[in-house]
Amino acid sequence: MKLSRILLTTAAALALSLGSVQAKEVKKLGLAVANLQANFFNQIKQAVEAEAKTRGITVVTVDAKGDGPTQVNQIQDLLTQNIDALIYIPAGAAAATIPVKLAHQADVPVINVDRNADGAPGDTFLATDSVASANAVCKHIIEKAGGKGDMVIIHGQKGTTPEVDRTKGCMEAVKANPGVKIVAEQWSNMWSQDEGFQIMQNLLQAKPNVSIVFAQADGLALGAAQAIKVGNPSQKIIVGGFDGDTAALEALKNGVFDVTATQQTQKMGRAAVDMAVKIVGGEKVPPVQLLDATLTTKDNVEGFIANHP
Repeated sequence: MKLSRILLTTAAALALSLGSVQAKEVKKLGLAVANLQANFFNQIKQAVEAEAKTRGITVVTVDAKGDGPTQVNQIQDLLTQNIDALIYIPAGAAAATIPVKLAHQADVPVINVDRNADGAPGDTFLATDSVASANAVCKHIIEKAGGKGDMVIIHGQKGTTPEVDRTKGCMEAVKANPGVKIVAEQWSNMWSQDEGFQIMQNLLQAKPNVSIVFAQADGLALGAAQAIKVGNPSQKIIVGGFDGDTAALEALKNGVFDVTATQQTQKMGRAAVDMAVKIVGGEKVPPVQLLDATLTTKDNVEGFIANHP
């Protein structure tokens, strides 16, 4: 009896020992960001790095500055640095699949954030529900314009996940309001304030009667609002943005533009680290995880300025 107990105890100890050896832990993460000039991506970066620090995980961050081929090279380099997982925000749609394929060939799991790679998705995808949120923004600006008017859309980078989804959500709101006519659409490359200004200046000259503007990022919205101020049209123009960037929230408070959708950037960054830990540890995670954004106007913006989600 004593011998059988000893054998059972030894076997149990050995099993525990083997389990601990086989269990994988995340010690180093690669974080490939599309463009750190954008406040939205910077917020995610800061949240990833802060969460990783609390878990004792090293993060190696690279910034593609909006260039897809640069990002491919950066991720190839990351994969030589013994990273345990890759948190990946594609810099564009064209080459987005390549880094995912390279990482998977190296047995490195991929957590896509904000933008997915069409045809080669990561192990999980974390993003805002841009379809629903863009629908809410466009519904708001259309209602504020009285349910009718000439509308322009300033798109983000063509073909990226948020650009496609925000277009879809906004068009659902437009189709529900026959008094609204889309008179022009233009795409940006960097979702930036400078682009928003230049695009809106051109649109005001081409379509002087515009009264509704949906800019698919707050940077674009701020640029559009600046162009409208300089152009000084006789009609009121309602401007909606998207993201909840920190500078844009202050501008919204001051009445520079009318509405945005505040994304949960801090939560997104923390969740990306958590997903990396779970996937590397062998846990199953959902392939797509969408977070809510909050419709934000002058009436509720103060809370987001004080405490960004």
